[in-house]
Parts: sequence; C-alpha cells; structure tokens
Amino acid sequence: MSGKTPRILVIRRDNIGDLVCTLPLIAALRQRFPDAYLAALVNSYNRDVLQGNPDLDEVFAYTKAKHREPGETVLGVHWRRLMLFRHLRKLRFDYVVLGGAHFLPRALQLARPLGAKHIVGFTEPDRRGVEHVDTGVPYGSGDGLHEVEDIFRLAAPFGIEGEAPPARVVPDEGLRQTFFAQLPPDFAGHLLVGLHVSARKPSNRWPAERFIELARRLHERHGARFLLFWSPGAADDRFHPGDDDKAQAIAEALGPELLHPLRTTRLGELIAGLSLCDAVVCSDGGAMHIAAALEKPIVCLFGGTDPVRWHPWRVPHVLLQEPSRDVSNIDINKLSGAFDALMERTSGDLEKT
Repeated sequence: MSGKTPRILVIRRDNIGDLVCTLPLIAALRQRFPDAYLAALVNSYNRDVLQGNPDLDEVFAYTKAKHREPGETVLGVHWRRLMLFRHLRKLRFDYVVLGGAHFLPRALQLARPLGAKHIVGFTEPDRRGVEHVDTGVPYGSGDGLHEVEDIFRLAAPFGIEGEAPPARVVPDEGLRQTFFAQLPPDFAGHLLVGLHVSARKPSNRWPAERFIELARRLHERHGARFLLFWSPGAADDRFHPGDDDKAQAIAEALGPELLHPLRTTRLGELIAGLSLCDAVVCSDGGAMHIAAALEKPIVCLFGGTDPVRWHPWRVPHVLLQEPSRDVSNIDINKLSGAFDALMERTSGDLEKT
C-alpha cells in the first residue's frame, strides 16, 4: 500500500461527458497535493476517459449490470463489485469526493462502505442520508454555471480557489498510430475534420444529406478531408441502436477520396480517432466533450440542452441552437458559415500543429 498522503478517491459513476467535466477538479487536486495518493472510481462504460491520465495514481472501475459483457451474469457483476469494494476499503482513504453536481445519494451509497475519514460532496436540505456527507458544500443553485464550474466548487474544502483548469484526456498512442496508418495517403497535408453523426437524443440529430453537403462545401472552401464517427449498430437494435446505415450513406456519397469511415466500438478508439482531427463537427454529447478535452476546435449542434451548462469547456467553438430546440432545423448555410468563422479564429493555431 502506498504511503502517500492525503489519500483521496473521486467517484464519478455516470456518463462520459459528466466524467470529462470532472477532470478539472481532479487536475486541481493533483496540483494542490502533488504527493497525494489520488484515485478515481468510475464505471466500465466511461473508464477510458481516464486512460493515461497523469493526475491519477490509480483508476478503479466497476461494471453496471446493464453494461455487462455478453455471457456475463448479473451475479458475476455483483461479485466482482463486492471484491473491488473490499479492496478499496483496505486502502483507507482520507477523503472520498462525490464528483457531481447536487446531492448524490447513489454515489454516497458507494462511498459509505469504504470507511473513509471524510466524505466530500454537495448537500441539500432534508435529503435522506445527507448527514453522512461530513465535509459538505451547500448546493444552492448551479444556474449560470458550466458543469465544470459547478463541480469545481467541491475544491473549496481542500483550500483550492480560482478558475477551473481545462479538461484533458490522453489518447492511447498505439491506437492513435494504428488509425493514422489507415488514413489514405492523399489525406496528408489537408485539414482533417471529424464528423460525428450520431446523437442519443432524437432532437440532437442532423440529417445525413446535410452532413454530405457540408463535407462537399468544406472540401471546396478549405480543401478538407474527413474522418467519420458514429455509434455502431443497427438503428432497430432495441438495446444499442446505432447509425451504421447513416454512416454508410454518407461514406458512399462522399467516397474514399474525401472521407475515411472510422468505426469505433470502444471509447478508447473514439478518443484516439478524434485526436487525429484538426477540427470536429458534432452534436452535443460525450463525443463533443471528448473533442474539447483533446483541444479540438468544435462546431457543435445543440437541441434542447442548456448551452451555458454544457458548452465545450475552454476550447474555441461555435455553438448553434435553434429556437425550436431541434438540431434538424439548423440550416446548412448557418453551419458552414460557422465552420468558416471557426477556421478564421483558429487558423494560426492549426498552422502550428
């Protein structure tokens, strides 16, 4: 067991973008305590966000039953989780941080059996179990704050002040080199734009034909080539609906001279693929936050999501949102113009890369 002190565990059990928005807090904890033992507890679905993270000594992940591997039983999932928590308890943490906005009863359920000296998290009046958060930050209202800024208020009990730093993720270098070697040779020297065409919410989906037209315009104006990203799978898969048909239609329309489809079945592959891009066009979601944490300029399409709360954190971006709160109503001219403006703002930075 490491003798580093203090011993801190950050729990973030939810989605990809949420974990990305917790990275600035983790970075600040490392800067405040350079000799601490700093670890994170996440789930198997979002774990790759922390691949190679220089601020963490160790990453622990448990599997939610709905994310279990084919052939794995629910009983097996719970048994492995029990063994993991027995191990975590032996690490004798000084602090467990419930990383997320609001009072988080489910994260607290994970934290309490670990026997830490202190549990740090947001508190809200009259919430059952809130008395177990002994180092609490009254939540109040997060209105007007980005998710990063809201979560970053949990740094205060550690004596950390100031603005939250950028979020950063680290691509797997082996995967990155593999994907780079697959690019068509004539892509070299051209602006490489990532098109992520999937979105979980129907109101966040832009039609395939407009992605096709956008790519043609950006090729004509900027000499761009494209990497295509999507959620793999059939659209009618009731457990994991995907966009294979949409991706195929876009790839066939543009051809291999302009576009290289990059099918990614794991989060680590998506991170590595996006790291190759010079800029990204995508809807609000996990891929957008990953691109931001890779320092990519972004044109992002928002449906009903609050842009103040969820815009790309501390990277150049143009955010488009229609009064209808439906991405399908975003005009092709508006989006291509937004990309032109973004390139004008970032052209000097892109020339340096």
